[in-house]
Amino acid sequence: MAPMTDDGLPPLREVVRRHGLEPKKALGQNFLFDLNLTGRIARAAGPLEGVTVVEIGPGPGGLTRALLAAGAARVVAIERDPRALPALAEIAARYPGRLDIVDADALAFDPLPLVGAGPARIVANLPYNIGTPLLTGWLTAGLWPPWWDSLTLMFQREVAERIGADETDRANYGRLGVLCGWRTEASILFDVVPSAFVPPPKVTSSVVRLTPRTAPLPCAVDALERVTRAAFGQRRKMLRQSLKAATPDPARLCAAAGIPETARAEEVPVAGFVAMAQAL
Repeated sequence: MAPMTDDGLPPLREVVRRHGLEPKKALGQNFLFDLNLTGRIARAAGPLEGVTVVEIGPGPGGLTRALLAAGAARVVAIERDPRALPALAEIAARYPGRLDIVDADALAFDPLPLVGAGPARIVANLPYNIGTPLLTGWLTAGLWPPWWDSLTLMFQREVAERIGADETDRANYGRLGVLCGWRTEASILFDVVPSAFVPPPKVTSSVVRLTPRTAPLPCAVDALERVTRAAFGQRRKMLRQSLKAATPDPARLCAAAGIPETARAEEVPVAGFVAMAQAL
């Protein structure tokens, strides 16, 4: 019998072996077995006492265990792989009343009804294949400020760089950077090397923390998406040309934002895109 870890549960490698949880590429699964690393991610989310945490894709539950050990009042774990449910049930038995396991696709599931009235955060080692759609959904859904008070998420490093980019980082600045910069303050906390995962991905990963702005500049989400899609869809062209995909009068949008028609998308700050969206 494998030795128990500090939380009284078996090592994750034993859990994976016993439940036949070999990672599936189709589900974007890359498991973290290092409980020191999962503990670091949990700590990056800030003090968790009294907080409900929503976790996406817990798999065998390494991060789940770290969140509970760090004092999270409740963890709502959303997992679409039925093979992982028995392993998560063992964690729920170890922490009675503190782990809710949801058998669902996170892209189609709204966790808000399960969150309750207290503070809530989303913390996850996101499956690579759904990370960006999940993030954009959280940033564009419902009223603002949102029901969560922070996001602590793992992405591929290149995605993390796009999340935090602005017009000073033209290589990475794009639609995702505008959306994240508009509604949140985002920062990369630390990197995670490929060898930390099973199986190891081909790229470095990064943990990102996003905190919602209490009063972002007023703007309709669909208008902002329309403007940024046009501008960055032809990012090498001047706005007077690229914005024709969004409006027959690009000059009016540029004038409303105080931006030269000869500028390119990568030169426009978030506030400029918001102003153009307002004019649209």
